Parts: sequence; C-alpha cells; structure tokens
Amino acid sequence: MPGIEKLPIEETLEDSPQTRSLLGVFEEDTAAISNYCTQLYQAMQRIYDAQNELSAATHLTSRLLKEYDKQRFPLGGDDEVMSSTLQQFAKVIDELSSCHAVLSTQLADAMMFPITQFKEEKYILLLKMFSVSLCADHDVAINRYSRLSKRRDNDKLRAEVVEDVYTSRKKQHQTMMHYFCSLNTLQYKKKTALLEPLLGYMQAQISFFKLGSENLTQQWEEFLGTIGTSVQNVRREMEEEVGQMQQTIQEMERACDALYAPCDPDPAHSPVCRNLTRKQGYLYIRNKTGLVSSSWERQYFFTQGGNLMQQGRGEVAGGLVTDLDNSSVMAVDCDDRRFCFQVTSFDGKKVVTLQAESRKECEEWISTINNISRRIYLSENAEELAARVNQSALEAVTPSPSFQQRHESMRPTSKGRTGRASSISSVGSEPSPALSVLSLDALVAPETPIQFDIISPVSEENSGQNKTAPQSGRRSNPFGESGESTAEDSEDSILHQLFIVRFLGSMEVKTAESVDVISETMRQILAARAIHNIFRMTESHLLVTCDCLKLIDPQTQVTRLRFPLSTVVQCSSHQDNKRLFGFVLQTASGRGDSRVVCYIFESNNDGEKICDSVGLAKQIALHSEMDRKAVEKKKEEDKAKEKQKEELSKQRQIEKDLEEQSRLIAASSRPANPPGSDGQFLVLSNSQSEDSDAGEEGKKKGESEA
Repeated sequence: MPGIEKLPIEETLEDSPQTRSLLGVFEEDTAAISNYCTQLYQAMQRIYDAQNELSAATHLTSRLLKEYDKQRFPLGGDDEVMSSTLQQFAKVIDELSSCHAVLSTQLADAMMFPITQFKEEKYILLLKMFSVSLCADHDVAINRYSRLSKRRDNDKLRAEVVEDVYTSRKKQHQTMMHYFCSLNTLQYKKKTALLEPLLGYMQAQISFFKLGSENLTQQWEEFLGTIGTSVQNVRREMEEEVGQMQQTIQEMERACDALYAPCDPDPAHSPVCRNLTRKQGYLYIRNKTGLVSSSWERQYFFTQGGNLMQQGRGEVAGGLVTDLDNSSVMAVDCDDRRFCFQVTSFDGKKVVTLQAESRKECEEWISTINNISRRIYLSENAEELAARVNQSALEAVTPSPSFQQRHESMRPTSKGRTGRASSISSVGSEPSPALSVLSLDALVAPETPIQFDIISPVSEENSGQNKTAPQSGRRSNPFGESGESTAEDSEDSILHQLFIVRFLGSMEVKTAESVDVISETMRQILAARAIHNIFRMTESHLLVTCDCLKLIDPQTQVTRLRFPLSTVVQCSSHQDNKRLFGFVLQTASGRGDSRVVCYIFESNNDGEKICDSVGLAKQIALHSEMDRKAVEKKKEEDKAKEKQKEELSKQRQIEKDLEEQSRLIAASSRPANPPGSDGQFLVLSNSQSEDSDAGEEGKKKGESEA
C-alpha cells in the first residue's frame, strides 16, 4: 500500500490558517468517505434483506466498485493498487450475482458487521463539534485577555482572565490533537472498511455454495489470501501509527503546558530572539471605523520576503499589509491596549498599528521587522548576519582606539567610494591627517548624555534673560518662537523648503571643525537606541529658510525649535544610509564660552537633498549679507560726501565773511574829510554805516578817526 496522508499533530497548538485549510481537506475527505460507505452499506443491506433481489444488489455493488475511480477523493484518490483491487472484486461479484445467494447469518457476520461498525462510528463527529465549540470559547477568552485595561491594573481580574485563556487553550489543544488523530486513523479505516466486508462476502459465498468449481476456487484463493495479508498489514500499520500519535500527543501536552498562558511568567526562561528574519503568528490590527473611533481585529500575520502579510481563518492565501523594505517600526503606547507597535512605510503614507500577546512577542516582531527593513533577508545566511548586526550594535558603545580603525571597519572597501560630507564651512574637504589619528575623546566626551526627545533650549536662555532684564515689555513665547521680527524675516525669505524628518537624538560634542563628528554622533545615538530598545521618534517638519532652520509640529504648526543659520557650522548625511543626516550647532553660552551640539535626524527622502538645501540657504544668506554691507557702505560714502560739501560751503561762507570784514576795515581806515565852509562835518552814508558791523572795536576806531 502506498503512503497515507496525515495531519501534523505538532501544529495543533499554533492553529495557523494553513493547518485549518489542511484540516478542511481532511474533513471534506471524511464526508466523501462517509457518503461512499453509506452507498456501499445500502447495497450490502439489500443483499442481506432480500435474497430475491440478491442479483440486483450484487450488481449494484459491482457497479459501485467500478465507479471507485470516478470518485473525487481529496486524499488518496489516485491509489492505483486500491483501484485495481476493487476492479477485480467487481468482476467476481458481477459473475456471482446471477447464480448465488448468501445466507443471512453469514452475510450479517462476515459482510454487514464491519461496514455497519464503520458507518455508525460517531466519534469523529463529536470531536468536530467539541473542537468548534472550544475554538469559540478560546476566541472569547483571548479577546477578553486582550481587552485588559492598561491603566486599571487588577491582579485578581488578570489572574482570572489568564486562567481562562490557559484552560480554554489547553482544552482546545487536547481536543484538536485527538481530532487529528481520529482523522488520520480514518485514512486506515477507510481501506479496512472497504476491504473486510468484501473479503467476508467472498468467503461466505465460497463456503456456502461449495460448487466444487476448482477453477474458480484455485483462481481466487491466492488473490484473496494476498488481500487478507494486505488488510492485516494495513491494520498493523494503523495500530503502530496510532501508538506513535498517542505518544506524540502526550509529549506535546507536557511540552506545550507553558505555552498555553498568553504571557511567559519567567522572561529568563524564554529570552527574546533578535536574529529572526521571518516570523508568523496571530496579532491584533487596529482598523479605523470613524474619525476618532477604531476597532481591533485578530488576524494571522506572517512575513514573506520583504512584505508583511495577513490571512484570516478560512482564507486560502494571505493579503499584503505593507512593504517592509526601508520601513520603520517602533513600540507605541495605546490607551486601551498593551504590547502595541507601529509600522510605518518608507514614504510615511501608511501606518499600521498592531498588538502582540506578550512583551516578548512584541519585541521579537519589532526586531524581525527591523532586520527585514535592512534587507538582511536577501543574504544567504540571514540569521547569522542579523546576529552579527545586533552584536555590532551592542559593541557600538565601546569606543574604538582611533578614527582610522573605526573608519576601516565602517567604510566599504569599493574603489573610488568616499563618503559625501556636505560641510557648510568647507564643502568637499577631506579630513586632515592630524584629525584622522585623533582619539575618540577629541570629538565626543565619554558618558555624554544623549537627548532622545525634542526639548527647546531657548526656554532656559529666555528664562535667564528675563531674570537679568525684567524691565523688557515683550512677553516671551512659550513655544520657542522668536517674535514678530523673525516671522517677518521668514516671510521675506527667498528660500522656503519643507521636509518631513524624525528626530533621533542630540548630544554635546567637543569640536565643530572635524567632518567626522556627525558620523560619530550618529553611531553613538543609533547604538544607544538599539541597546535601550528606544524605537519611538518624534516626527516634525523641517523648514529651511535663508535665515534659520525651524522644526515645526505637523499637528499644531507650532515651532518646536529654531536654529539661526549663522550658528549652523556643518551639515552632512550618512555615507551608507542616505536617509540619516545631521548638523552641528555652535552657540555662545552665558559663561562666555561656546557650546557645540550635534543633532541627528531621519528623513523620508534623501538626506543629501536636505544638506544641499541648507548649503544653498547658507550661500543665499552670505550673498544677502554681502549686498547689505555694500548698501550700508554706499550710504556711508554718500553721507561723507554730503558732510564734506557742507563743510566746504561753510568754509567758503567764512572766507566770504572775512573778505567783507577786511573791506569794511579798509574803508573805515581812510583819512577824514575836511569840514565845510559852514563848519559842519561830512556824514557817512547809510549803507556805509550798515556795513560797519565787522566789529565793535573797528567801529569805535573809525568814529574816533572821523
């Protein structure tokens, strides 16, 4: 006999849609077997009830045996040995149907009893009813467990719900294992139930009639003996298989006892595996039903290549949820659910919120999606590569001895490839040999705190300024905005470019001159996020103008941070992951020294475009400043010329006044006129007296001489 198809008992606990589909095929095969055996039973019942209709009944039996090849059995329909055997029986029965009758007792014992016992067996039907009922109870229990409130933590209620999930899952698992065992056993019973009645019928015919037909007897005794041996072998194989399945059920019950509970009470017993590149299991997905309302639906999710798929119960194939290549995933806090995480597509247009059964499952899903997002699954040894990447992330916090060793381990060895550092101060400049041998402490101080959330530093500076200058009448903006003048400058700016970015972190660095400070800060921040399992990122809109960089809240349109463009020293992107970029900010602190901070972001687009935009804004600002200085210089020159003209006119007026005074003095210094005959003196004209205002001393002298 050829191999018999079996249901995998080991997959009953997972209860995946593939197992459900395979179970449906076995159930359909069971229904077909039951239908066929019912017809065969009716045919043999006619042989037993009426000897007069024996010929017609045996003919019907022969016809049914001949139609075995036409039956569409989902499993074992192409059994050629079974088909040929039944065809041989059909020929013999067809020959004997016209001349033989079978005694009722012999037919009842040898033919009707086996087929009746197989037909009236209701154990499989009861197990099917129990499995459906227990599956519904398990769904109710797991839904109740998933709706546990996160804010109101009731230990008694949680223990009751966990116990309910444990009991329902255990009952469902045990019932499904016995149900699978019964369906597998049925595949053996199907053959014995068909062969034993026919064997008994033939033996009854031969023993009853004893016609002495040696040809007929010698012709079929060997064949019947072979069939009997085959039936015994099938029965023996069935018993062995049933014993193995019972042993597997016992082992599975002992091994899966800890898996019935939705959460592992001992996290150290089952640590989180972060090297997975494929994962499957049941998750809850949140679907929006309105503007503010949403519903959760339990689906079977699995990864296929770089895609996240989902499949409902009863579905033959799964459907695409989202593309995981270059996607981002992070754990989120939901008001009504625990163990939730969020998957965002590479373009940021699609966001999927999912819920796992436990924290371990949540972290494993996040690690798997992160590995797929990095396209590790495309390599030959995906799990080994994922393990090396995670190990590198854990070792990333240990400082390397020199920049040169770190660059040799980080940079690719392909010829002619160098990282593009879009530095604003010196674009395209290569690091000097002196900087390449600096120690790690020259850029980032050990144990430097990392800021993973956006906190405006302007508030502290404004508070200090308000303490020192409380008489200023302007009210400070609590959102970090600088005031009306800044808004007017931004509106008058030539350049306005908006980018969607996510803040990864910032930390204080020691120098702003090295082109490697941004890459080193990226390494430190990404390593810290991987070690501490920080996946949440704040999304903002980065507005690049000619005078400043602004981080704007996409929901409220409030400026979170404002960086004057004059304080931005350099800006560059990551040499391998172009979506990562950062810039260095150098500001003056209240103590008189400068403070250098490096900010790291992740963008939906190419980070080099943002760096180019910042460089363009810097150039425009430089040209604007040069034009402004040229205009101011021209104004100063015009003022100097006007002032020079005024001084020259004043000098000419003074010279003119001096000449007039000298003329008056010369006129007043002439000898006096002789008196007239009548003894009167000559009188000066009125004009001459008016022009004698050159000075009181000159006037008195003129009068005395006159």
